Amino acid sequence: MAVKRDYYEVLGVGRQCSAEDLKLAFRKIAMDSHPDRHPDDPVAHDRFKEASEAYAVLSDPERRRSYDLFGHSAVGAGGPAVDFSDMPFADIFDTFFGGGFGARGRRERSNRGDDLRYDLTITFEEAFTGVEKQIDVPRLAACDRCSGSGAEPGTGTETCPGCGGSGQIRRTAQSIFGQVVTSATCPTCRGAGRLLKNPCAQCRGQGRVQQARRLAVKIPAGVDTGSQIRISGEGEAGLRGGQPGDLYVVLRVKQHAQLARHDQDVVFELRVNMVQAALGDRIEIPTLEGAVEISIPAGTQNGQSFRLQGRGMPDVRGGRRGDEYVVVQVVIPKDLNPEQKALLRKVGGLTGKPEKVTKGFFDKLRDAISLD
Repeated sequence: MAVKRDYYEVLGVGRQCSAEDLKLAFRKIAMDSHPDRHPDDPVAHDRFKEASEAYAVLSDPERRRSYDLFGHSAVGAGGPAVDFSDMPFADIFDTFFGGGFGARGRRERSNRGDDLRYDLTITFEEAFTGVEKQIDVPRLAACDRCSGSGAEPGTGTETCPGCGGSGQIRRTAQSIFGQVVTSATCPTCRGAGRLLKNPCAQCRGQGRVQQARRLAVKIPAGVDTGSQIRISGEGEAGLRGGQPGDLYVVLRVKQHAQLARHDQDVVFELRVNMVQAALGDRIEIPTLEGAVEISIPAGTQNGQSFRLQGRGMPDVRGGRRGDEYVVVQVVIPKDLNPEQKALLRKVGGLTGKPEKVTKGFFDKLRDAISLD
C-alpha cells in the first residue's frame, strides 16, 4: 500500500503558509501538470490528482486544523476524494483563480493557429555581424475567399443550437467548495459557438488554406546555435478566424574554419615550432575582423595562451564583446636530418632526467643556432 506524502510537501509550501500561498502553489502545479496539457503523461496525471487532494484539505480551515493535529487519519473520512482531472484546464482558473478564462477566451484559444518552427543555418561570420535573411515558410494561411471565416461569401453563420453560442457545454456539480461548474467543448460546433450556413468552397469551411509566405528575418549579432527568434503572428492561421500562432526561427551556426567559440569568447590554436617558441617571433593570426600580427615572446611554453581583449563575439543582448584567446601548441619535429640532430646535440639536455626548463636552456639553444 502506497504511503501518502505530507500535503504541505505535495504543494511545496511550509506549514505556516497563508491561504494565498496555498492557492498560488496549487495554481503552479495545475499549470504544469493538468491532464489537458499532458494527455498522455500518467506521471503528470498522478501529480495533479495528488495536488488536488492536498489543496482540497488545506484550503478548508477546519480540515487543515485537523490535518495539522492528527495527519492523514483525521481527514480521511471528512469527505470524498477530490480530483479535478476531469475539469478543463481553463475552468480550474475560472473557478478558483479568476483570470478571464471565460467561454469566449477558451473559444479563441481553441481556434488559435499552431506555432511553427523554422530551422535556419547561418555562417559564423553572419552570427558575428548580424544579418537579415529571407525565408519561405509553408503554412496554413487565412483563406482569401472567405477572409478566414470559413463561410461562403454572402452566407454567414448561425448560432449553434447545442451550446447557444458559447462553444461549451456546461455541467453543475457539488463539491467541498460548494457548487462547481465544469464545461466541455461543444461537440456540435467543436467550440466555435456558430455553425456555417454554407462552407467556403475554397477552404471547405476551415477558413485557411496551405500557402507559403516569404518573410524577412533580422538576426542580431552574437547569436549561437540553438538561439530562437520569435515572430509573433506568423505561425499558422487560426481556425475560422482564430488568432494566428507564432513562428519560431531556430538557428544553427556553422563552425569557423579556424576559430572555436566558447560563449562570447573565441579560441585560436596557434601551432609554432620549437625555435619560434624558444626565440620568439611575430606571427599573423586570424580574428573575426581579419588577420592581425601578434608577438610571441621568447620562452613561450606549450599550452600558454595570450588574450586579445574585445576580439570575440558580441553579446546578443548587450553588445559587449568577448575576447579572443590564442593558445600555443609547440610542434616537435618527427623527422630530423643529421645536421638538425647535430645542432640539437650542441644544445645538450640528453641527461636521462626530467628537464627543468630555464632561461639557461634557451640561451644555449640560441647560442647553438647562432653558431651556424
